[in-house]
Amino acid sequence: MPNLRELENAMPVAPLKIAALSSAERMGRRINDYLVEFRKSIHNEKVKSDPAFHGYSESNYLVNLQVPRFGSGEAKAVFGESIRGKDLFLLVDVCNHSITYTINGYTNHMSPDDHYQDLKRVIAACNGKAKRINVIMPFLYEGRQHKRSGRESLDCAYALEELRDMGVSNFITFDAHDPRVQNATPLNGFDNFTPPYQFIKALLNSEDDLLVDKEHLIVISPDEGALDRAIYFSSVLGVDTGMFYKRRDYSTIVNGKNPIVAHEFLGDNIDGKDIIIIDDMISSGGSMLDTAKQLKRMNARRVFICCTFGLFTDGLDAFDKAYEQGYFDKVVTTDLTYLPPELYSRPYFIEADMSKFIASLIDFMNHDVSLSNALATTEKIHGILEAYNNRTNIEFLTRD
Repeated sequence: MPNLRELENAMPVAPLKIAALSSAERMGRRINDYLVEFRKSIHNEKVKSDPAFHGYSESNYLVNLQVPRFGSGEAKAVFGESIRGKDLFLLVDVCNHSITYTINGYTNHMSPDDHYQDLKRVIAACNGKAKRINVIMPFLYEGRQHKRSGRESLDCAYALEELRDMGVSNFITFDAHDPRVQNATPLNGFDNFTPPYQFIKALLNSEDDLLVDKEHLIVISPDEGALDRAIYFSSVLGVDTGMFYKRRDYSTIVNGKNPIVAHEFLGDNIDGKDIIIIDDMISSGGSMLDTAKQLKRMNARRVFICCTFGLFTDGLDAFDKAYEQGYFDKVVTTDLTYLPPELYSRPYFIEADMSKFIASLIDFMNHDVSLSNALATTEKIHGILEAYNNRTNIEFLTRD
């Protein structure tokens, strides 16, 4: 764990507690396990003797929390233990559609609106007793509705203002569609993290013959919106960048958006090269698969798709078919949002685990220690690349 010595010499803000809503129970348990492990490894005599460190090293940091619902569909949040004076971290996944509840005899799947409303219920149940409230929402609620075009709502900005007014001190999210939405609450903490290190780590663990240099690899942005991610990723890896430009039909609207007419490629020759496509999310996956198809037609060797959020809103059939046709080789996505169980059985799927990283963030924030180490992923990526290349070279020498 980075900067362990700084943590050992820092005082915690308050005793740590994690409230994982039902949408993020699996992630909450994994984060809790890492935190227990982290704090057991701390070598500081004050932890054992100083009253200020009371409750510091525990076997469980998850708080007892329930959000029961009535037959009408209404709900309430109930804490089963005291949270007075605690540094409380609320964990919620607004994209978990697998959770259901009964309303007037009908089964209803929870929507992002339902999860957001439950989050507000939990904050209200704190009743001003927690020392500090921090919200970890990996997929930013209404993050794609971040700016106004005509007479329409500004849902994301309004949600951030609402959480601020309810007493939330810090807001943590991942790969926000447009992080400038934090300007809605400029005096509150807003941290936006990206997972390039976890992407390359998962990919290198999966592929033993990947050559990371300009002659063999290129990073592609599927549209102009993801170009910043692609430029950073390619710069750290030391390879070139390419981009697809989406031509849309702005005269019609299908499923709330203008349909894509064609993808135009801007970049260097990709003949025989491995391709990494990087983006923030796979929604239906249509444009991503179309991009992969065009890359294969341009004689790309292998196509790896890296996305922070794998929503797969239209199911996996299109991905199964595209994989069988050889349009892509692997899909790397994080566990920050709910993933359908059947995805884990697909031969093309690779999961990038984010729970250890989030546990580190929580530990640093509980001590009010700088997050610069977490934000600076360049050195970590260079380190894992060096280890991978050394291993690969040895394997090649052995084969020769």
